[in-house]
Amino acid sequence: MGYASRQQMEQDATAFVMSVRDRLVGSLVLYCGDRAAAEDLAQEALARAWQRWSEVSEMKHPEAWVWRTAMNLANSRGRRLMAERRARSKMAARGVPALPDEADKVALREAVAALPKRQRRAIVCRYYAGFSVAQSAEAMGCKEGTVKALTSQGLASLRSAGLMAGSPANVVGGGASV
Repeated sequence: MGYASRQQMEQDATAFVMSVRDRLVGSLVLYCGDRAAAEDLAQEALARAWQRWSEVSEMKHPEAWVWRTAMNLANSRGRRLMAERRARSKMAARGVPALPDEADKVALREAVAALPKRQRRAIVCRYYAGFSVAQSAEAMGCKEGTVKALTSQGLASLRSAGLMAGSPANVVGGGASV
C-alpha cells in the first residue's frame, strides 16, 4: 500500500491505532492484571507500530503484529518484576535493608520536595549526588557546619514523616532511580 503522501500515511496509522487500542489494552489488562501497566505496554506497542507503519501496514495482519509486540513487552516486564522480587528476597534474607519500592520513592520525592529549600539542597547534595560535607558546602556556598545542620534538620523532617527507617543513603541514594 504505497503512500502518495505522508499525511495519508499518518491518517491511516492514526485510524489503525484508534481501532485497536481499546482491545489491546483490554487484552493486556487480562494478561498482566494491571491496568496502568497495560496502558503503558499498549502505548509502547502502538508507538512501535506507528514508527514502522510503512512496514506494518503492508503486513497481512497488522493487529496481530501489534498484539505480539505488546505481549512480548508484557513478558519482558514480567521477567524484570520477577528478577526484582528475587533480588529483594535475597537481600531480605541477608539482612540487607530493602530498596524502596515505587510507592516509597514517590512518597520520598514528595516529602523531599516539601522540605525548605536549603534543607532540600543539603539532602540532595549529600545523599542523591553523594557529595561529602565539604563538597556540599562548596556547592551550596555555605559553611560545612551549615550543611550538617541543614542535613540533620531535613533528615529529622523525613523521619517524622515515616520515610527514614534506615540509613539516608539506603533510602535517598541511588541517583535517578529516586
